[in-house]
Amino acid sequence: MEIWSSFYDQLLETSLLEFIAVICGILSVWFSKQESILVYPFGIVSVTIFIFLTYEYGLYAETGINVYYFLMSIYGWWNWKNTKDIARSQIPITKSTQKGHFLNIATFLAAFIMIYLLLIKFTDSTVPVLDALTTGFAVTGMYLMALKKIEHWLFWIACDLISIPLYIYKGLPFTSFQFLVFTYIAVLGWMSWRRKLGESEV
Repeated sequence: MEIWSSFYDQLLETSLLEFIAVICGILSVWFSKQESILVYPFGIVSVTIFIFLTYEYGLYAETGINVYYFLMSIYGWWNWKNTKDIARSQIPITKSTQKGHFLNIATFLAAFIMIYLLLIKFTDSTVPVLDALTTGFAVTGMYLMALKKIEHWLFWIACDLISIPLYIYKGLPFTSFQFLVFTYIAVLGWMSWRRKLGESEV
């Protein structure tokens, strides 16, 4: 009961900027589930705000990852529309090859280790392992999303599940709620993209 009371008190203190960032973030993930290009403009608004918020609250790896989100959103926006098929408005959903799976895991591990070492050496982060974990999953997930690989949903689900308690601990309950919603939408997105991929392969 005390946890929920604290969560409610923190929720009442949610800033307008955090509220806007969360709403745009939720809309962005929803549009991704729908395979809509609107995932990117809403995502850009959200991550731009979170660059400032996460730095202010001492989540330095999350600050860096939001800068990365911003850059990858611009690339993803361009890449999704960069189709050579005049009959399509976007590139199709695809899945990673066996080599791609290996590279995905290698990318995650490299990002996790690098961010963790940077955090413990150069910052006063109180949650370096969790901060580095979410960053590793997010780096890989965002890159795969820009390439429109179905596996990006799995990395986002892992990232979101860790972020829920992390942001409550850091005093950003509305952002924590955002990641709870993200998890739900990501599961729906995984199922939706699997169905669309299956239909395209028939």
